Amino acid sequence: MDKKYMCGGFGCRFSKHSVGKSYQQLNDYDYLADIPGNNDTTDIVEVQFKNTRKGYYHNENKLQLVKGDIVAVEASPGHDIGTVTMTGKLALLQLKKANLRAMDEVRHIYRLARPVDMEKYEEAKAKEHDTMIKSRQIAKNLGLEMKIGDVEYQGDGNKAIFYYIADGRVDFRQLIKVLAEEFRVRIEMKQIGARQEAGRIGGFGPCGRELCCATWIKSFVSVSTAAARFQDLSLNPQKLAGQCAKLKCCMNYETDQYIEAGRQLPSRELSLHTADGEYFFFKADILSGMVTYSTDKRIAANLTTITAARAKDIIAMNRRGEEPETLEEGGRKMPDRPIDLAAQDDLNRFDKTKKKKKKKKANPKGYDKRAYDKADETDTHNTEPRNSEPRNGEPRNSEEKNAELRNNERRNSEPRNGEPRNGEGRNAPNKGQSNNSSAPEGRAHAERASEPNRQKNRNEGKNNHRHHDGNSHAEQRMQQES
Repeated sequence: MDKKYMCGGFGCRFSKHSVGKSYQQLNDYDYLADIPGNNDTTDIVEVQFKNTRKGYYHNENKLQLVKGDIVAVEASPGHDIGTVTMTGKLALLQLKKANLRAMDEVRHIYRLARPVDMEKYEEAKAKEHDTMIKSRQIAKNLGLEMKIGDVEYQGDGNKAIFYYIADGRVDFRQLIKVLAEEFRVRIEMKQIGARQEAGRIGGFGPCGRELCCATWIKSFVSVSTAAARFQDLSLNPQKLAGQCAKLKCCMNYETDQYIEAGRQLPSRELSLHTADGEYFFFKADILSGMVTYSTDKRIAANLTTITAARAKDIIAMNRRGEEPETLEEGGRKMPDRPIDLAAQDDLNRFDKTKKKKKKKKANPKGYDKRAYDKADETDTHNTEPRNSEPRNGEPRNSEEKNAELRNNERRNSEPRNGEPRNGEGRNAPNKGQSNNSSAPEGRAHAERASEPNRQKNRNEGKNNHRHHDGNSHAEQRMQQES
C-alpha cells in the first residue's frame, strides 16, 4: 500500500499505526494502536471499502495488520478488497456499536492484497461511473420512481452494488434482470436515505468543516424539532436543514446539556408579584441562567433581567404571601445614563462648509457708475437715443451713426399739422420765412431748396447697407450745395 499519507517519525505527535489516509471518509483515530499487546486482545479488525461502507472481520491467520494495510476479505461470492482502519480493543467496541446480530455474521480476512488482486480491483473500479450512467437510463425507460446515486463493484469484479434513493416502495425485479443482462455481473440493490447519500457524496457544512456524516457518523439517529425547542432555536426550516434537506445531525449534540441546564430555571407559566406589579416570563438564557420578565403578557414592556436563583426566591415569597419591593435584589438600581455620542461633538464637524461669495457686477474698464448716472440726469436736452452713446468705452460704428442721423432728418423734414418744415431740424428757424415770410418768391425758393434734399434722403435711405466714410450728413450736404 502507498503509505505516503501516513504520519510518523521524528516531530509527529501521533503514531503511524493510528493515523491512516487523510482523504478517506469516516476516518478514525486508533489511539490504542501503538500500545503493546493491543492486537492480542481480540482478532476483530475493522475494514473500510468505498466511501462510507465498513465491515468487521476475523483475523484468524494472525496477520500483523496495522492501520492502512490493504487486505483481501471474504465476500459472497468471491472476495473483496478493503483497507484496515482499526484493530484491537477499539475495533471490538465498534463492532458492538454496529449492533450485529451474531458473531457468525463476521467473516474472515484471507490475506494481504497481492498485485494480481490490485489489478482486478482497479479494472472493476474503472467501470463504476459508466455503469451508473447506463443504469439511470435503464431505470428511466422502465418508468421507475427512483434515483441511482452510486455503484460499487466488488474487488474481484463479480458483483455490483447499486445504491438508490426512493420515496416509496419500488418494484425493481424487472430492473435487476435488465441490469444483469447488460453488465454480466451479480446485482445487489441497496436503498439508502438522504443522510447516507450526503455522507457518500461528501461536502462542507455551514460551520466550515466537513460534513459529520462523511467524516465520522456511521449510524444516524432521528432528529426532531424538539431539539430546536430545547435550545430556543428559531424554527426556520432553511436554517435547521442540512445539505440532505433533513434536520441537521448536530442539533442533537448539545440537546442533553440544554435539557439539564433548563431544569435549573423557574417555570415559564409562573408570574412574579412585587409591590410594583405583576411580571410575566419573557425569555431566558439557558446556559447563563438569566431570566427576563415583562410587565405585559404580550409585548416587551419594562423588561427586567434577573438570575434564576432570584426568580425562585420571589416565587417562594409569593407562595408565603409576601411580595418584594422590586425584582432586583437589593432594591431598584438607577440605570446608568447612556452616553450621547452625538451631543459630544457636532456631527457636521467633518463637513466642509462652502461660504457663499457675493457676485460682483462686471464693470467695464474705466467705467464710473456715479458719473454716468449724474450725466444721465443733467443731459435732458439730448434728443438722441441712449444707444447712440459709446458702449463699454468702444466707439459706435459710423454706419449706425449715419443711419440714425438720416432718420432724424427725415422726421424733421416731414410736415406736421399741415405745415412744411425745412431739412435743418425741428427747432431750427426757417431762413426764407424769417427774412420775407409774405413773399411768394421766398416760399418758392425754400420749396425748391428743400426738394433736392428730400429726394436725396429717400435715395440714401434705400442704400443703408453701403459703407460711408466718417463725415457727417451735414458736411456732405454743404459740399453738394457748393
